[in-house]
Amino acid sequence: MIADRGYSYPFCRRLLLKRGIPHTIPERKNQAERRSKKPGRPLSFSKERYARRNMIERCINRLKQWRGFATRYEKRAVYFCAAITLISLMIWLN
Repeated sequence: MIADRGYSYPFCRRLLLKRGIPHTIPERKNQAERRSKKPGRPLSFSKERYARRNMIERCINRLKQWRGFATRYEKRAVYFCAAITLISLMIWLN
């Protein structure tokens, strides 16, 4: 799971750790200050992996420019996947 700083609270991290879900979440400044007072295991954070999150967000925002995708007119999963494929092809061809 790759998330932004909004999901950087300890409960969320413990829940992900308990379920065995690997995560990349940047640490907020106030958390870094608190953690510097108490030594312990450093948080795992990969800048390269977090940078890929931006690429995925931009792709989804491009798809949302299409009204049918943004409002999800197609209620069946098969039709929705077909719409995503068509929209992706049209974006790629431009």
